[in-house]
Amino acid sequence: MATAGKVIKCKAAVAWEPNKPLVIEEVEVAPPEANEVRIKIVATALCHSDLYHLLESMHEDGFPVILGHEAAGFVESVGPGVTEFQPGDKVIPLFISQCGECRFCVSPKTNQCEKGWSIGRLNEMSPAESRFTCKGKKVLQFAGTSTFSEYTVVNQMAVAKIDPAAPLDKVCLLGCGVCTGYGAAVNTAKVEPGSTCAVFGLGAVGLAAVMGCKAAGAKRIFAVDINPDKFEKAKVFGATDFVNPKDHSKPVSEVLSEMTDGGVDFSLECVGNVAVMRSALESCVRGWGVSVLVGWTDMADVATRPFQLLSGRTWKGSLFGGFKGKQDVPQMVKKYLDKKVKLDEFITHTMTLDQVNDAIELMKQGKCIRTVMNVSSQ
Repeated sequence: MATAGKVIKCKAAVAWEPNKPLVIEEVEVAPPEANEVRIKIVATALCHSDLYHLLESMHEDGFPVILGHEAAGFVESVGPGVTEFQPGDKVIPLFISQCGECRFCVSPKTNQCEKGWSIGRLNEMSPAESRFTCKGKKVLQFAGTSTFSEYTVVNQMAVAKIDPAAPLDKVCLLGCGVCTGYGAAVNTAKVEPGSTCAVFGLGAVGLAAVMGCKAAGAKRIFAVDINPDKFEKAKVFGATDFVNPKDHSKPVSEVLSEMTDGGVDFSLECVGNVAVMRSALESCVRGWGVSVLVGWTDMADVATRPFQLLSGRTWKGSLFGGFKGKQDVPQMVKKYLDKKVKLDEFITHTMTLDQVNDAIELMKQGKCIRTVMNVSSQ
């Protein structure tokens, strides 16, 4: 392409400081260096993890930054040493890398990687290096991706090449939320046919977890949320029973225990709230219940009484649903194209990048599942 090897000036939504509206700015995106890929972002979605960094953790060293990590686009150009990708490839940038060489990547037990952006910089939620500048200042790259920009530069170990037939404004959701919830059920919890499950929190991640429980053959799937407006949507993804904790005077764990003769086989916490994490664990049946932490937070300690675990329950966590991104995300795209995974049903709003602050307000008020923003034309 004509832009290869040159600095690209383009539009991006910059978070200059915590808890303030994003500002649409002209930014400079440097050419990719060795082992890097520059991507033209076509569509990006807003995820709660973006809001977590902007409005909850508000770590001062994590700004200014370009948010966004759930997206899809085209390869614009590649840096030296890149052979896997070429201009024009349809891709999804990944916030969890897969170098393929470290002890984590070679193990089938995890999807984590020793070479990812989070090593030593989890509070900042961005690598130290960045290819973005704006008004003469370096702008950080959120989660190693920064997709609220018309162009971004990503290490090749954090890019998945996908089917050319895939609609980018739909499969962008596989960059985080849908894979996170779905994989937490099928990969991490390993939900079994005929089992009972409870999913706490019915945002995009929770609904994807419901979908994963159904795909794994769960007999009963309890959708738990304090917003009853979400129950109809949960039914679309396979939920069979619905519990609003506000409707009961006793703890929701006791409610679920009574409804299931001792507790569910599997529970998934998709809120990112430590009190809900405890409730999810204590909703599991003793002896073999498995509870998975899926919602993201690093703001407080999580705790329970030792007997909850001594009695045979398992408490575990799931990052990106246990998916190894480079190899597994293309397979999830294929499942969508084969109509084995839903994506369209998650999208409640479609906007442009210029409307990013409106999208943030919708999510803050719980009025959307996923808002997809069109960033660049295809």
